Amino acid sequence: MTRYIFITGGVVSSLGKGIASAALGALLQARGYKVRLRKLDPYLNVDPGTMSPRQHGEVFVTDDGAETDLDLGHYERFTGVSARQSDNITTGRIYSTIIEKERRGDYLGATIQVIPHVTNEIKDFVLSDAGEGVDFVLCEIGGTVGDIEGLPFFEAIRQLGQELGPQRACFIHLTLLPYIPAAGEMKTKPTQHSVKELRSIGIQPQILLCRCDRPIPENEKGKIASFCNVRPSSVIEARDVGHIYDVPAAYHAEGLDDELLWHFGLSDAPEPDLSQWQRIAETVHNPDGEVNIGLVGKYVDVPDAYKSVMEALTHGGLANTVKVNINLIDSEAFDDDTAPIDVLEGIHGIILPGGFGERGARGKMRAARFARERKVPCFGICYGMQLSVVEAARNLAGIEDAATTEFGPTEQPIVGLMSEWTKGNEKVTRDETTDMGGTMRLGAYPARLKEGSKVAEVYGTLDISERHRHRYEVNTDYIERLEAKGVVFSGMSPDGVLPEIIELADHPWFIAVQYHPELKSRPFEPHPLFASFIEAAVTQSRLV
Repeated sequence: MTRYIFITGGVVSSLGKGIASAALGALLQARGYKVRLRKLDPYLNVDPGTMSPRQHGEVFVTDDGAETDLDLGHYERFTGVSARQSDNITTGRIYSTIIEKERRGDYLGATIQVIPHVTNEIKDFVLSDAGEGVDFVLCEIGGTVGDIEGLPFFEAIRQLGQELGPQRACFIHLTLLPYIPAAGEMKTKPTQHSVKELRSIGIQPQILLCRCDRPIPENEKGKIASFCNVRPSSVIEARDVGHIYDVPAAYHAEGLDDELLWHFGLSDAPEPDLSQWQRIAETVHNPDGEVNIGLVGKYVDVPDAYKSVMEALTHGGLANTVKVNINLIDSEAFDDDTAPIDVLEGIHGIILPGGFGERGARGKMRAARFARERKVPCFGICYGMQLSVVEAARNLAGIEDAATTEFGPTEQPIVGLMSEWTKGNEKVTRDETTDMGGTMRLGAYPARLKEGSKVAEVYGTLDISERHRHRYEVNTDYIERLEAKGVVFSGMSPDGVLPEIIELADHPWFIAVQYHPELKSRPFEPHPLFASFIEAAVTQSRLV
């Protein structure tokens, strides 16, 4: 029997519902249960694929090619369960589906309304196939209770709570308990009002997860329980911790999973095995050393834009038992060739993450050249690979006008849309739709590695599968000229049409990939490229 847990948020946004959901999923896993996590987003975009990273953070891509909310990355990292397209839904997709059905006549002339049509579509999504043997489906509702755009989602889960009954449904509400220094008190009123708002639409939470920066006094817990109509033991302290990977153990210590299982009548469940989380915590808080990594990107003012990359760097540190200090470096700051680039001095490794557009691109190429000439470990990802190839074409192969057509028309298209260049005498075709959400290579694709290459050594295999999200590809017409100058094309698509990986033959560690390896990295299974990159940075730190 599959049980459903609905996680809502109140008082303010950015309380960490995604981490809370992921941590609870990890705790249930540690008790031997099988879980799946889903995200319901109230915004009108069909998916986050066309949203600015400055507004939404990164776009997380699944194996089956879905562009999803970044919280799905947390779900995967904490539980190891690969997300699917069916694990993230938005208001935009809900309405798009309903309109398509209405145009086809599926509703037989009925007047289409929020209730029941929109709510039914949301319920169908929640209850859709979770997978064989799944014990718990955790559904996080985006936004904050009281947001007008979230009302259909709250109504849908309210109905599900009634239809499933307490044996199969539980509501967890994440709130904030602010501390007012002038009064010297922790205030419960915002939580009371948030729960009152939730109850006004018919949802009574069974568990309150209360974010705070200090212990909650027992009398305050009692007040919250009394005014919010929950058991005192259901008021769970969610105090700030030193690292996000401390959260599962902290929540267990406060009794979150015990209270949830009590609600479902599963109090006899085995105790969780948290040994792997304890090992992670020990490494995080007691590293053997540290390295400084420069992340050169254009969205560094919003760290969530590089959330998976930063987490994967942390995982690489775990694999090498070192702390990774990530320096966020604005690539626009040295777009101008005359701008100093001394900010990279003393860095033990440079990572060039993905992105789009010309702004900040020249700064990334200058960083790639710095790493290449100074023999600093460098890791290019997606756009980072493309720009690394352009830089090598210009400054190694002597192709002065080398560029990407993303900048505009060029006589030397080192990088371009597949429709812009040929392979032999055959045109390589691709989707020419004007829908910007439908013109990318998305999801998992296989690649074949060159025997004896650095990446083959790192992966320990010649056949890999990695997740992609890009429109542009490196032009194979230039491979011969570039390889003559030491740029090794060490990974290609199985048909040999699309370059997937390059490395520099005379460099201690310079690897750039067309895909996004950060999306598959886990704290317990660091991605081999990130583990190897941090290992190279450790070696570099001893030379600086």
